[in-house]
Amino acid sequence: MKLVVLDGYTLNPGDLSWDALNNLAAVTLYDRTALDNEAIVATIGDAVAVITNKVPLQQAVLKQLPHLKYIGVTATGFNIIDIETAKKQDVVVTNVPAYSTASVAQLTMALLLELCHHVGDHNLAVHSGQWENSKDFSFWNSPLIELEGKTIGIIGFGQIGKATAALAQAFGLNVLIFNRTVYSEYETETCRFVELDELLKTSDVISLHCPMTDDTAGIINSETISKMKSSAFIINTSRGGLVVEADLAEALNSGKIAAAAVDVVSEEPIVSDNPLLGAKNCIITPHIAWAPLEARSRCMQIAVQNFKMFLEGETQNVVS
Repeated sequence: MKLVVLDGYTLNPGDLSWDALNNLAAVTLYDRTALDNEAIVATIGDAVAVITNKVPLQQAVLKQLPHLKYIGVTATGFNIIDIETAKKQDVVVTNVPAYSTASVAQLTMALLLELCHHVGDHNLAVHSGQWENSKDFSFWNSPLIELEGKTIGIIGFGQIGKATAALAQAFGLNVLIFNRTVYSEYETETCRFVELDELLKTSDVISLHCPMTDDTAGIINSETISKMKSSAFIINTSRGGLVVEADLAEALNSGKIAAAAVDVVSEEPIVSDNPLLGAKNCIITPHIAWAPLEARSRCMQIAVQNFKMFLEGETQNVVS
């Protein structure tokens, strides 16, 4: 069976192996594929199976691929695929759920700790000679914040939301959760489910972990920000479209909220006119929460197993 990997570099820049996949099919591997329909169709050709991370396979492309029977997405989100068209053409689509839960929760806390301690800025200050030339044994260029006893509001309580809540409680934070489903078994003296308004008004930190849907798109906007504390932090390691970026930038620049840290933006790679690039007190990382070697290795293993089961007439992690 002929299989084409459209953007293999994203998952494997060279520190993983494709051998397990090569043992299952005749693999043609591309590090990257141009993001236009003509190039995508030409790259796939008569392949029966495709693996993609971010190269989109929408209706205009799928209709030109009569041989295609399998699409493996090496990510949890699968909005790059026209699922309805795939179903009509009897194309099986699989994704890779839950491979990066620990990694994303870990980066969420890393971003929060950076907002509290400004480790990077203080490291640069030391290396530029500011400590050497200080009149005192210690100095700080930004306010330092202790997390113990403060409140984090978590929007979305899937696996990553649960993992983030556990880490937050380990730091002594109280946890408020807004989620479509209430899981009473997770409620304790320091963790409870609330309505969105209470979370917005009460939280010192608001962390986004919900999927991108019609209901959650732009959930952080001028109206919801107006309900937050002026000292609040916003962290987004989920999807860029959850935030109205112009509203967040305005709130940061005007002091309506204190700071933000995002690992995702509405258009990736980020574009030069993204308003968050010029916003005060805003940390931006280049969508790295999913990318530790351990997480990518799990993603590779699950993606290969998804394809192997398809070849055997079985399926797992099917989204089509």
